Amino acid sequence: MKVLIVGVGGALARMVALKLREAGHSIIGLDRRPWWDAPRDIQVHEVDIRKRAAEDVFRRERPDCVVHMATVNALSASGEERARINIAGTRAVFDHSVAHGVKHVVVVGRHTYYGASADSPLYHTENEPPNGIGNFPELADLVAADLYAANMLWREPSITTTLLRLVYTLGPSKTGTLSSFLRGKRVPMVFGFDPLFQFLEEDDAARGITVAVEKRPRGIFNVAGPAPIPLGMIARETGRTVVPVPEPILVQMLGRFGFPNLPRGALEHIKYPIVVDGSAYKAATGFTHTTSEVEALRRYRRISPV
Repeated sequence: MKVLIVGVGGALARMVALKLREAGHSIIGLDRRPWWDAPRDIQVHEVDIRKRAAEDVFRRERPDCVVHMATVNALSASGEERARINIAGTRAVFDHSVAHGVKHVVVVGRHTYYGASADSPLYHTENEPPNGIGNFPELADLVAADLYAANMLWREPSITTTLLRLVYTLGPSKTGTLSSFLRGKRVPMVFGFDPLFQFLEEDDAARGITVAVEKRPRGIFNVAGPAPIPLGMIARETGRTVVPVPEPILVQMLGRFGFPNLPRGALEHIKYPIVVDGSAYKAATGFTHTTSEVEALRRYRRISPV
């Protein structure tokens, strides 16, 4: 099968590309960022998905499946640029797929879109709409991209759309939301709160995405792994020091004194848990994690000491 990975310059996307290559698929990558050490048999096109040159790749290559991993999070770009990339980029993926006969599109989103709040349900299922923008407006464009992909399930029945909402990842690339939070020696927590966090070891996360390519489930799916554990335990088991701080003071300390630079809305995510039910994806594809939360934390402590 010929698979086009949009956003192949990202660490997790590269892992997905290599796993699909090992499984015998023909891989094409597309990203504004280079992949300097890409295997010789993986074509990499350095182009923005929103540009005409990207559609030329679709036209020439005629991929069977497209994996969209080219969104950016709230911290890595300004609001206007973020919206252009996330919303316009997602629309371009589907426009080009429709125009050039793509049969399957996999969109990789995040479980954080459900939103963190005091009245959140114990487990989020795929039937719930993403409500993350209520107290975290920086997620608005990502939520909009997620909803656009969800709408394609009925707007373009000729395409099998698989929308994944993936939990946090942790692993050797040391990238992603959770790794960014654990980057320093001290991990700030809102005094009186210790929310449950769900995460997958990176290899399991990459395998969870490759399963979607090969099994082709249609619909929206939460992709989860081991049981959630408290954020404080994650910090301590990776060798960090937990620093509980009253919320008004923590707001003033973000981005200073070695603390992560978080948007104000992100504090809700270190107060309240976002726990998803991944049973539908397991039933549809047979996916299950292979690395426990304990082993994942031990490995991360070895590769990312402080």
